[in-house]
Amino acid sequence: MGCPVIEPRRWGDMWLVLAFCLLGQGRAAVTKEEKAQLRSQVLEMFDHAYGSYMQHAYPADELMPLTCRGRIRGQEPSRGDVDDALGKFSLTLIDTLDTLVVLNKTNEFEDAVRKVITDVNLDNDIVVSVFETNIRVLGGLLGGHSLAIMLKENSDRMQWYNDELLHMAKELGYKLLPAFNTTSGLPYPRINLKFGIRSPEARTGTETDTCTACAGTMILEFAALSRFTGIAVFEEHARKALDFLWEKRQRSSNLVGVTINIHTGDWVRKDSGVGAGIDSYYEYLLKAYVLLGDDSYLERFNTHYDAIMRYISQPPLLLDVHIHKPMLTARTWMDSLLAFFPGLQVLKGDIRPAIETHEMLYQVIKKHNFLPEAFTTDFRVHWAQHPLRPEFAESTYFLYKATGDPYYLEVGRTLIDNLNKYARVPCGFAAVKDVRTGSHEDRMDSFFLAEMFKYLYLLFSEREDLIFDIESYIFTTEAHLLPLSLSTASQTSTKKNTTSQYTELDDSNFDWSCPNTQILFRNDPMYAQNIREPVKNVVDKNCPRSPSRLDEVSGSGNKPPLRARDFMATNSEHLEILKKMGVSLIHLKDGRVQLVQHANQAASSIDAEDGLRFMQEMIELSSQQQKEQQLPPRAVQIVSHPFYGRVVLTAGPAQFGMDLSKHLAGARGLVARAEPYSGCSDITNGAAIQGKIALMQRGQCMFAEKARNVQKAGAIGGIVIDDNEGSSSDTAPLFQMAGDGKNTDDITIPMLFLFSKEGNIILDAIREYQQVEVLLSDKAKDRDLENEGGEQKPVENDSQKQALDDMFMTPEEIEELSLVPLEESPVSQLEVPSSDSPSGGGSTLESDITAESKDHKTEETAHSSKDNFQTPPETSEDSTEEKWDNKVRPMESILADWKEDIEAFEMMEKDEL
Repeated sequence: MGCPVIEPRRWGDMWLVLAFCLLGQGRAAVTKEEKAQLRSQVLEMFDHAYGSYMQHAYPADELMPLTCRGRIRGQEPSRGDVDDALGKFSLTLIDTLDTLVVLNKTNEFEDAVRKVITDVNLDNDIVVSVFETNIRVLGGLLGGHSLAIMLKENSDRMQWYNDELLHMAKELGYKLLPAFNTTSGLPYPRINLKFGIRSPEARTGTETDTCTACAGTMILEFAALSRFTGIAVFEEHARKALDFLWEKRQRSSNLVGVTINIHTGDWVRKDSGVGAGIDSYYEYLLKAYVLLGDDSYLERFNTHYDAIMRYISQPPLLLDVHIHKPMLTARTWMDSLLAFFPGLQVLKGDIRPAIETHEMLYQVIKKHNFLPEAFTTDFRVHWAQHPLRPEFAESTYFLYKATGDPYYLEVGRTLIDNLNKYARVPCGFAAVKDVRTGSHEDRMDSFFLAEMFKYLYLLFSEREDLIFDIESYIFTTEAHLLPLSLSTASQTSTKKNTTSQYTELDDSNFDWSCPNTQILFRNDPMYAQNIREPVKNVVDKNCPRSPSRLDEVSGSGNKPPLRARDFMATNSEHLEILKKMGVSLIHLKDGRVQLVQHANQAASSIDAEDGLRFMQEMIELSSQQQKEQQLPPRAVQIVSHPFYGRVVLTAGPAQFGMDLSKHLAGARGLVARAEPYSGCSDITNGAAIQGKIALMQRGQCMFAEKARNVQKAGAIGGIVIDDNEGSSSDTAPLFQMAGDGKNTDDITIPMLFLFSKEGNIILDAIREYQQVEVLLSDKAKDRDLENEGGEQKPVENDSQKQALDDMFMTPEEIEELSLVPLEESPVSQLEVPSSDSPSGGGSTLESDITAESKDHKTEETAHSSKDNFQTPPETSEDSTEEKWDNKVRPMESILADWKEDIEAFEMMEKDEL
């Protein structure tokens, strides 16, 4: 929700005091002009993303921003569960409907609604996720309907609209209802839009398990559909699913697990947290109370919330625990989806832990540029992806609305800068495949348009910038807007659950749901800042451990249990601690040490739990160390026009040749195909690849032989492209090129491996632009995107013209410089990464992250511009009309950068000597 009014409002038969927007004091306020500038920047970014989808992808479900085409299910290699969101129903357009109105793009909204009504088919023979279809498509249709009727009532817009989106929502609701046909009332996880469940044609209905969030995130959309239409059946089914989940909570801890059997109600995964698999279940309990006015939802939420704060919350961390043994941590890493939780805590009225956790997440972002999909408790990368998730922006918006602290505007500015700097590509914004290297995925999920730009725009908006009252609506988990007036409209005859025995909690837990922030802050304008300050330094260090709850129970003071990372087999004190925990140490003949735990031999049940935790940590540590022995992924960055470093491809390293991690500037040069393309014999087009990076195809000989052949011909680097058509780094594990069993010290050039899909992006660029320059490095380097999509300013004086001449080289100049060997050429090692480039130090490599897989059509290009030049045009009368992607830089700036490059190059020469 936005920032609701302070006075109590009567919704139905209950009273609710909502959070009040307290303007921050004691901190310099961001001016309206600065906010307006950032708001305009958000609008421009949205136009770039939405325009790219409409131009290159519609009516497909999603945009593939690297290959500038639509993702149509069945025409691309399967990404597994990720594809269950796609139903051939123009997903991104439906998901974006109400965002258009929030951003005051009513013309585009009206056009989009017409397209949805005329073009979208909901009767496709395709199996989709019930959860994703509910929050994205049903929620998108209802949000679009809500704002369509608002515009119709309050303006001259949408006068032709006759509830067509609501009729489509009702049709979709009836298509989803068969999923609830289980004895428990929990829905099947998937359904066929055309054939439903269990019919021979349905290809679904045999599943037994679903996630808690999947079953518990239906009530807002289904209840809204019931109250818009007066058809009670939708709300009744969603309520029954919530009732069942509540009954199946673990009664002693009041926690729920991640995965449940939809037929028996048995917990399949018994770990519990606030992130993936559970997150929106908690969110919908509180928001159902706000929207529907039933205090049983609030009682349930507060019971769960008390358990979360008792067991899961270890400020600023939120760590999963076992539902039966909630004092036992279930894992030592956190996933990025928990970033929504501070925003939910704001709505709950618990501001202090919200500020702490949000600040911790922000420090992780400053370390890695984005939130990794998962990160460890000492803030290293666990899963390296970042699919442009909006949850952190959501919490930032809610905290700003609750505190008025301009600090959160600066946080929003950081999000904007990072998106433009590291995710923006010519055809939209690309998900980050690895935050350590900055490599991209050919993926732009619909939630990026549905949520990210909505929250960022609202963050920088004044009340007068919005064309409707945002406080009259509540946000769903997909940020769709449902009117609060539904609490009194067409109420269905549902019964409050009277069979549950609610846990007795302190009365203070029910004092208010969303209290006045003047009470929370005690009129102290420095409250939020004082909470944040201790958290700001934890990310650059190991996470400080607070006194263990187990220690408090056992009366052992503040001494924490032995951690796996600290264990030394030669330390007698450590061996005594192991014995106390029931852990035996066995020395094997080959020098290794084996650990075995017998819980019944532990000194106490608490020591046994410590021992189990120690064993789990040891297993994770061992797995981590094995992975760290592997070489990390490398990056191939396309730096020539029109990419200018915005497209970064994930590359596999070689176990021979130049170690790019020790050559910070990498190797930079034009690319050219070797002849023969296999690279397995003497190169016949040596003049064409001399001083360039040679492209070769995998197969027919050893990788080292290919490297020697192109190096002999004068290449400064090599890229081997997989010969398995359709292979992709998104679906295949990292590939490392091994040597040939001989001494490979003679190979001095860098060699990288690209799967077919990534390699085709370079080959297509060559077909379109002839001369393509790339940078081979250990991670992506910074690039200047300040003037993204804008026109180049005319050259006004000689110094600017000289700056242009220094920025771009003619082919003749490149050819001349290319004749210099790599060790002597500053051109091939041009850029030094800045301090805010993606961090790669000390992080682990995960090869099992689920991602998408793509084919690549050779006739399509990986860019939006159709200009076909590599160097600036000669000064002429029409030179000022050319479109440019780079901003003209002052001569002093270019000389400073060149000086830094020269110094870095000289330093590397000294290191080599």
